Amino acid sequence: MTPRLLRTFLAVARCGTATRAAGALNLAQSSVSDQIQLLEDELGLSLFLRSRQGFRLTAAGEALLPYAQDILATTDDALAAMKRVSLSGSRSLVIGTLETIAREVLPTLLADLRQHAPELTLRVDVAGSGHLIQRVLDGNNDIAFCFRKHALDERLVRREFTREQMVMIGPPTAGNDISPSPALAVLASRPFIATEPGCVYRHLFDQAWCGAGLTPPRPIAEVSSIDAIVRLVAAGSGYALVPKIAAQKALERGTVAAVPSSDFDLVATLDMIWRRRRVQPPGLALLLTQFGGANHPLKRDGDHLRHEAPCPL
Repeated sequence: MTPRLLRTFLAVARCGTATRAAGALNLAQSSVSDQIQLLEDELGLSLFLRSRQGFRLTAAGEALLPYAQDILATTDDALAAMKRVSLSGSRSLVIGTLETIAREVLPTLLADLRQHAPELTLRVDVAGSGHLIQRVLDGNNDIAFCFRKHALDERLVRREFTREQMVMIGPPTAGNDISPSPALAVLASRPFIATEPGCVYRHLFDQAWCGAGLTPPRPIAEVSSIDAIVRLVAAGSGYALVPKIAAQKALERGTVAAVPSSDFDLVATLDMIWRRRRVQPPGLALLLTQFGGANHPLKRDGDHLRHEAPCPL
């Protein structure tokens, strides 16, 4: 069962006819038919029922389907790993992460990682969570650090890295005209700045209001950068809900003020997400061993990350 024959088998199973499969594979129809026949002869089983309407999987074909997908996924992973090594000359690791995590967490984490593997070549891809997860699925990124939002594709694995308190922030003068620990219903009339719909931070913003039985207020501005949102709040443009680590420096400087609410206590889970593989690339395996335990505190660059005991891969 060579990868070539299995790719043809999957194309026919997906397309339903030899003609459409041939177009998808850029082959002649006769070549597709010959390869399917060759695979069936090798296995001694019929994989398809042929009719004028096309090809339909037999019970044997249905049984082969998930194994063929796994074999080809493993083959693709192996080829990608070899290509990365041949291009870099060393072990490599491509990490996808959100802007806040890249700025506040990764510098210390990656410095610790390189102490254990100085030959490791690193690349960091900063983007939104949807893009990062797709890059992991496509095999372009080895791992992504994203706040938890929804259920994942079954081809992915996630492991909790830490939990981060979400905080409501307002301008420095916010406490002057709001009672201590106001209910969210009181805050709903305030101007809010949030990220765009679909972003994990917007999901957390909406979740806070819905959890209190309220309709989320419509933001006066939608901004893709958490950094920019904190700056806008500091300038007096409105209020925002952000991970505490993103606003910690501004809170310490007093350029923004925390606005605790009596019915708001939201914690965001930061996950490590990677592809299911029989064998993980060496760089990813090292990262999972060094930082595989849950409940790491999210600390800023310059603070030391406390290591948990390695988790088995």
